[in-house]
Order: sequence, then structure tokens, then C-alpha cells
Amino acid sequence: MESVQAIKQRFGIIGNAPALNRAIEKAIQVAPTDISVLVTGESGVGKESIPKIIHQLSHRKHNKYIAVNCGAIPEGTIDSELFGHEKGSFTGATQTRAGYFEVADGGTIFLDEVGELPLTTQVRLLRVLENGEFIKVGSSKVQKTNVRIVAATNVNMFEAIEKEKFREDLYYRLSTVDIHLPPLRDRQEDIHLLFRKFASDFALKYKMPTIKLTDNAVQVLLKHRWAGNIRQLRNIAEQLSVLEQNRTISAETLRGYLPATANTNLPAVIKTSKSQSDFSSEREILYKVLFDMKSDLNDLKKLTLELMKNGNVKDVEKNNESLIQKIYGNDEEEQDMDLDFEENTINDDIIAIPEHKTTEEEATPVQDKYYFAEEIEEEETLSLQDKELELIKKSLERHNGKRKLAAAELGISERTLYRKIKQYDL
Repeated sequence: MESVQAIKQRFGIIGNAPALNRAIEKAIQVAPTDISVLVTGESGVGKESIPKIIHQLSHRKHNKYIAVNCGAIPEGTIDSELFGHEKGSFTGATQTRAGYFEVADGGTIFLDEVGELPLTTQVRLLRVLENGEFIKVGSSKVQKTNVRIVAATNVNMFEAIEKEKFREDLYYRLSTVDIHLPPLRDRQEDIHLLFRKFASDFALKYKMPTIKLTDNAVQVLLKHRWAGNIRQLRNIAEQLSVLEQNRTISAETLRGYLPATANTNLPAVIKTSKSQSDFSSEREILYKVLFDMKSDLNDLKKLTLELMKNGNVKDVEKNNESLIQKIYGNDEEEQDMDLDFEENTINDDIIAIPEHKTTEEEATPVQDKYYFAEEIEEEETLSLQDKELELIKKSLERHNGKRKLAAAELGISERTLYRKIKQYDL
């Protein structure tokens, strides 16, 4: 069995971090078997090296090794790519084609970004892992294959399983052995070593002197978070090698090549998405506000009818104090403005009696007028959309068009309010 150091030299792996050495040790130990392996780690940590090590140290090393990027193949053609298809099985299938599992029979298939596989393809893959059987697209014939599968992903598989984007049974079949590669920020002792290796390689490639970092620049290099890991470090080294005339790189020069948003080792910001339940909650709040408004309007009509029947504003105000406060709040000035009006003004505004009345109209009982007001209440529209529009308009007018304040009053998010404004063309 080859040593870890020998494997590093053979496959060009740079670094001495304990977590990296442990990952290589596991790859060496599992290589002689046919156990399925799942390689995990962030994007850019070099996950593609582990399947190569496993294949080259296995008894399959003289057979084919095929690497497949599952995230780069369209969903409609991935089954055909992996398992093949029969002639005429779909539009454009002008001839029978062998898939990767047929071509790599006896060898190793590396499924990179396996977390991106569609659910239908996951079912087919599970069958291959369980009994080595697969069926071509458009065929009914079961075929056998003897393939070693090594998969890799940067997706949190437990989250994907919880969201039903990845099959739990497939995950446990793939991860018989789990090999995790650490992010570059956890390999502090390897960062400068890798940079020097990349700088030397690019100096030979572009036939120019090798760039070197000052002590301060080395400290900047070590403190950077390296969200893109080794791939990002390699790109920075290449940019500096090509663009900088001065081959000694200062800290200030290096900072100019690093993303401004990630210059510290602060904890990573985790992006959270708004769940469907959040939108449902907003909708429920909006409905509640609309129904409350409907209730207030009915209370206002009751008060109006009471005024019309009694004709004495002061008595009505005294007998309906709680109702008035509910409708108008505690603003005395607003109450005075709304309630201080004459009886004939109420009749003119509410009942709209014409100035020239016939004798028959004068003889109409007062109860008929009240009945007319009650009919208005029954015929009032109950459309939630109309109430919603009216409520949004009033809130925006009250806050002089300030969406943030209006959204807070309505109990919805500013983004939802903005969508409603666009919807109703306000």
C-alpha cells in the first residue's frame, strides 16, 4: 500500500493539513474494494482528485474511468447520457447509443455534483447500485453492468433529503464511505504553499519571472476567507502572474485582486429563503385586516342610522361612546370634525333627498328612508380584492406614499406591498 506522501506526489496534491491527510488515507484504504464512496466538500476544494486516487489504486485501473458532471447535463437528456437509448426512442434519437454505465463496464464512474440529479434519474441509479441493472431509454431489455461508483457533491445532503430533492435510500447507498475534504480556510498552513506552487507553474507557462509576496501580503493571503477555495486561489495567482509588472506583490496590490466583500474571516452569511408558510401568514393577516375594516364599516352604518332616527347628536354620542371610540380612535379633533354636523346635512348626504319633492314623496313614512339605507348595506360588495385595493390606497395616502410605513400598518412585507401596487397599477 502506497503512503500518503507518495500519493500526494503522484497526483500533484499540495498540503499537509491533518484533515487532508485523513481524506487521502481513507481513499487509499477503500480503493481495493468495490464499496461506493461519496466525496463531500465545498466547491473548489479538489474533490475530483479522490476518485482518481481510488480508481488508480483499485483492480479496475486498467479499465475505463469516466467523470460525469451531473449538474451540466440537461434534465431531459441525462437518462440517455447515463444509461443510453434505443433508436427512435425520442425526437433526434437517430441511432442506438450506449450510455456511460455500458461503456464503463468493469471500470469506475465518477458522478460529480450528484446532488443535482433529477428524482427520476435517482431511481434508475439506485437500481444500478443495488443489483447492477439498468434499462436504456426506449427499451424494455434489462442490461447488467459492473461499475464502481464514486460520487461527489457540495450540497448539504440532509437538507436536500428534507426538502425531498434527494432520495434518502440513494444517499445511504452512495455514502457507504464518506470522504470529506476540508475548505481552504481550515488549511491555514497550506495556503501560502499552494500559492507558491501556482505562481511557479504560471511562471513556467507564461515564461516570466515568478511572483513573490511580501510578509504583509502573506498575512492578507492567510486572513482571506477563500469562498472559492483552491480554485479561487489559483485564479488570483494567475491574475497576478499575468498582470503585475512588479514581481514582488505588496499587501495593497494583493487586496486589489481580492473580493471586497470577503476580506475577513468573519462567519459566513447564510442566505435564507422565504418559505411558503411565510406567504400564507401574510395572506391571513391581510384577510384579517380586510374583515376588520368590513366590521368597522358596518359599525359606522349603525351609528349613522342611530343619528338619523334620534336626530340629537349629543345623545347619540353619549349612548354610543364605545362604538364611536372604536371607529374614530382617541383623536378628539378628528371626532369633532366627523360628528359635528347638522341633521339636515345628514339627510342630504346620506339619503340624498331631492330639493323638489312631490306630495307623495312628502307623505312617505320615515321608516322607508331607513329601509333604503339598510338596502345599501345588503347590496355592498363583499369582494376581497376591492377591499384590499381600498385599504392599500388609504394606507398609502395616510403615510404620504411611504411604502415602508404603509406595509407596517397593513401587517405585510414591503415587497408584498410593492407587488400589490404594481398589480393594481397605483
